Amino acid sequence: MKNAVKVFKKYRSQLRDSSRIKAQHKRGRLTARERIDLLLDKGSFTEVEALAELSSDDPQLQEKKQPGDGVITGYGTIGQRPVFVYSQDFTVMGGSMGDRHTRKVAKIIGMALKTGAPVIGLLDSGGARIQEGIKGLDGGGEIFYLNTQASGVIPQISAILGPCAGIAVYSPALTDFVFTVDKISNLFITGPDVIKAVTGENVSFEQLGGARIHAQKSGVAHFVSQNEKECIAKIKRLLSYLPQNNLDNPPAVHGADSENRMTPDLDKIVPLDPKKTYDVRGVVEEIFDKSSFLEIHEHFAENVVIGLARLNGMATGVVANQPCVLAGCLDIHSSGKIARFVRFCDAFNIPVINLVDVTGYLPGTDQEHRGIISQGAKILFAYSEATVPKISLVMRKAYGGAYIALVSKDMGYDTVFAWPMAEIAVMGAEQAVNIIFRKEVAEKGGEKVRKQKIDDFTERFLNPYIAAKEGRIDAVIEPKETRRTLIKALEMLLTKRERRPAKKHGNIPL
Repeated sequence: MKNAVKVFKKYRSQLRDSSRIKAQHKRGRLTARERIDLLLDKGSFTEVEALAELSSDDPQLQEKKQPGDGVITGYGTIGQRPVFVYSQDFTVMGGSMGDRHTRKVAKIIGMALKTGAPVIGLLDSGGARIQEGIKGLDGGGEIFYLNTQASGVIPQISAILGPCAGIAVYSPALTDFVFTVDKISNLFITGPDVIKAVTGENVSFEQLGGARIHAQKSGVAHFVSQNEKECIAKIKRLLSYLPQNNLDNPPAVHGADSENRMTPDLDKIVPLDPKKTYDVRGVVEEIFDKSSFLEIHEHFAENVVIGLARLNGMATGVVANQPCVLAGCLDIHSSGKIARFVRFCDAFNIPVINLVDVTGYLPGTDQEHRGIISQGAKILFAYSEATVPKISLVMRKAYGGAYIALVSKDMGYDTVFAWPMAEIAVMGAEQAVNIIFRKEVAEKGGEKVRKQKIDDFTERFLNPYIAAKEGRIDAVIEPKETRRTLIKALEMLLTKRERRPAKKHGNIPL
């Protein structure tokens, strides 16, 4: 018995090798276990397959092998709610993904899927373990398969807390949200050395795949934090809005904000002049429960603001045009940003509220040649497909195709409201006059006639009342009534049930 205990203690000591802990701290990063301790409720973690070791007989690997094979897997709770987690250990062969390593990750995703609980990956890996050949690659295939099976069934979250290279990057891309840390996270398929050898291009790790690059340019990263503790705190906050799985409703959290609170400051935030800009985040903060808005993809496609918030304690998805960036127009990047978010909300029973102030899709040869037609159609597909409660508020402008995408009841919006200054039309007055009355303006001598036509068009068409008379708008409301009106609409829609035709899946324009 004593010998058995001695062997056990030997294995346990290997799991917490102090020299490897110091090496990780010297890199300015937390260890795999420290990350789990920060993430989960104290004392809740149960480790799975802690003593698993690599199966390869490669002599170079034998002296490097450690129990766990470079990844810690298990389950615990966050806010008393069950979650599954895997945390890659960079101190063991650079967190490289061999056969045993990948199978452990796949197993924990499979367990999460079977039990209907979120799964969180804390990634810190140099990619595939070359010495193990295709064994590690096949294990990666199992991870990707399970990520896909779990998509839309359980929330999947990835945090990049070091390098994430080669096959390691595909799993985060298949999950719902990707968290990064500035100056620590690096994501890339091929590293700087390979790029230099193939293309001759010199690029640093940070320039190639740093957190800011993926948050601003590629859109791969949804969140950027200044340090690991902040990153993990954001993961916990995100989970507080999400259900355990697609069969649950998101948790309601009733705070101190009153359902009867009026919103008179909206008159100060949103200018009456439709040509003046403003930051729509001020509108979001005024309407939704105080300090409840969690912005997603903050630094990518900034002409639209998306995120999760609470409205009288109820979790909601928010999609808002941002007039101070590209006048809030929809373009290629914002189309994908909106569509992906709406599909996520629909998968997990989270209602969507649109705050609309948009002139249309962004014009130009660059947008057309890069596929704004198919990319913009993603928004149409996502909203048409969604069966969760969908509410739209037209604040100032809703023109043309963007009106259809974000407002039209024939797209399946349940309730549509508008402020008195809302302009709902095919296009703005100036553009309409330039097309409809171009010949008349030219013949009658110009600017005075043109201005009169613009004034007439504005008075006749650019108001919410024509749409209201035709039943396209449910109510015209004062800005100060917005919060109370949206709460009542959302409460009415919470029991909404809507069926779609039976099919394997749709074919979204990717």
